[in-house]
Amino acid sequence: MPELEKPRAHRALRIGIGAALVVIVGVFAIVVGMGVVRSAGEQVVSVPLAGATAAPLYVDVQGAVVTPGVYVLEADARVVDAVTAAGGFRDDANSSGINLARLVIDGEQLVVPTLSAEGGAGAAGETIDDGLININAATAAELEELPRIGEALASRIVAWREENGPFRSVDDLGNVSGIGEKMLETLRPLVKVG
Repeated sequence: MPELEKPRAHRALRIGIGAALVVIVGVFAIVVGMGVVRSAGEQVVSVPLAGATAAPLYVDVQGAVVTPGVYVLEADARVVDAVTAAGGFRDDANSSGINLARLVIDGEQLVVPTLSAEGGAGAAGETIDDGLININAATAAELEELPRIGEALASRIVAWREENGPFRSVDDLGNVSGIGEKMLETLRPLVKVG
């Protein structure tokens, strides 16, 4: 009898292993199926880049324009668009030193200078109207007139401007090597961007 029970035991063992494999494969199929069903319910929204619009630009136009103020312009706007939005140049405007083709930067201030009392144009970085030096137009010599700005630092300011484009705000002077927070506090009331 023990001889007869051995084939039955082997057969039962094989059936048990087969059944276990079927159960494991079934559980795996159910788990994979649930993952597919879950992911099918998720919604993916893609926005085409070609149709995307950039954020508008806010530009403060001051000085010798008809209607000074803050204007909202398209992302690719140029200085000429900002001046047009402000009603154009006044009769006493000195537009010769203004690059009308330059792209405007969000948050910048454009100051249109006036003609000097003699009827001629002032220098590019000359302090006009408000007595502030425009750090985007001043020469190194004009920058040296500021307190604590020597020849080397004035040259670094001009070099930074040439490499990185116009300063967006007076606080950007802090990006120039040699200008720390304390010096920036000293310069803040004396300079402007334009």
